[in-house]
Amino acid sequence: MTAQQTRSPTAEGVARAAAKIAKILPKTPLLEAEVNGARLWFKADCLQPIGAFKIRGAWHRLSDLTEAERAAGVVGVSSGNHAQGVAWAARRLGIAATIVMPVDAPQVKLAATRALGAEVVLYDRPGGEDRDAVANRLCAERGATLVHAYADPWVIEGQGSAGLEIVEQLAERGIEAPTRIVAPCGGGGLTAGLALACPEAEIVPVEPEGWDDVRLSLASGTILRVSADAPPTACDALQTPATWPINFAILQARCAFGLAVSPAEVRAAQRWAFSVLHLVVEPGGATALAAVLAGKVSTDGRTAIMLTGSNTDPESFAKVVTGKD
Repeated sequence: MTAQQTRSPTAEGVARAAAKIAKILPKTPLLEAEVNGARLWFKADCLQPIGAFKIRGAWHRLSDLTEAERAAGVVGVSSGNHAQGVAWAARRLGIAATIVMPVDAPQVKLAATRALGAEVVLYDRPGGEDRDAVANRLCAERGATLVHAYADPWVIEGQGSAGLEIVEQLAERGIEAPTRIVAPCGGGGLTAGLALACPEAEIVPVEPEGWDDVRLSLASGTILRVSADAPPTACDALQTPATWPINFAILQARCAFGLAVSPAEVRAAQRWAFSVLHLVVEPGGATALAAVLAGKVSTDGRTAIMLTGSNTDPESFAKVVTGKD
């Protein structure tokens, strides 16, 4: 078995990832704003160089590869944000990267991934093709290392570095560690990493309606897959078929519940982020904010909300902002 299959993510690993990331990337801003009379904190990871938090886990994973593993290259699976994170890290480290992406991925994400030098292999998500099977076949053929978008201990640790930054940034303002972190959730890599980074905080995963398998899994106590007839969603970054045991074990221990938000609530959150925080946030990156604005989660002066991505095409975003969607 590989180290990816046997190694467990740890709080110590999150701290090591944070130290590595601090050497190459500045902290993303922690913005303050009021919602329904409460002061809240917004972690703007949508301002990362690739427009998404995924750069964290990708850098931690790829920078830990052995020389032999680097020479053989890496394979990632993503609709676009993890793709760009892996491609960005691979280009910086001189590693060949292949990304398995759905044929219906946003064009802006496909173009950005290719522009970073990665080879893109398309799969038919609408037609039911298994993306993991495609990725595993490529790894077997090339001897490459799979860099999973969320079921990888290094990736989980890397994403958790955002939590340590939040703690540090609040402390700089004389505020204690967060009591609660609300975060968008696809497969659970970010929420699992935040749980390791901030063990005293309540971690609240938020998914789009119809793709809320983590919420349902937490409620049932067992991993459930997204329904075969799941509805279309603008939250392409969160269209994961199911979480994995490595993530679920952490989430079960630390997340009392998950939440789901509607398309209308996501659009309202995108508009609010643009008008109040002056940020462009893609649909999947706005689900945590959507839950907060809809009053679905309690807040206090030490609640942090993750804004995880900004990779949306101008035309779609303009329709959302102007209410013409």
